[in-house]
Amino acid sequence: MSLWTPSGEHQVPRSTTPEPSGPPPSATPDPTYDDLTPEQRAQAEALAAEMAEVRKQLLSAPAAVVVANHAMGLYELAAIHLSADRPDLEEARVAIDAFGALVDTLGDRLGEDSATLRDALGQIRLAFVQVKGALEGAETAGSDAADVTPD
Repeated sequence: MSLWTPSGEHQVPRSTTPEPSGPPPSATPDPTYDDLTPEQRAQAEALAAEMAEVRKQLLSAPAAVVVANHAMGLYELAAIHLSADRPDLEEARVAIDAFGALVDTLGDRLGEDSATLRDALGQIRLAFVQVKGALEGAETAGSDAADVTPD
């Protein structure tokens, strides 16, 4: 077998040892419901009932409201990355782009929250530009100071 790289084609030796399939023989199987103690069963049933209730509540909420809530989570994520002691522009950019994708693509389908989301998107994009400018200004000032030599 060979592998192509920008520097040319290279032969790759095949492994003579077969790859193991499945879990190692010493691995214990995952426990089943029958393996649980009565206390553990009660906890599992309570958790399942709680999850069913959450699903029921989520199902009753309009999808636009749920999506708007998730979009605001992306706004918050971007704001956290921009306001950190050391702002992480790339991480903020991912969150802002995801937020923008939702808002720009869905637009008025987001219902009564669409105008608020568009405003929030504009604000976080402006904040990104301001933080980026401040960081670039600080880097420029730092390099200018290093270039100055005393007389």
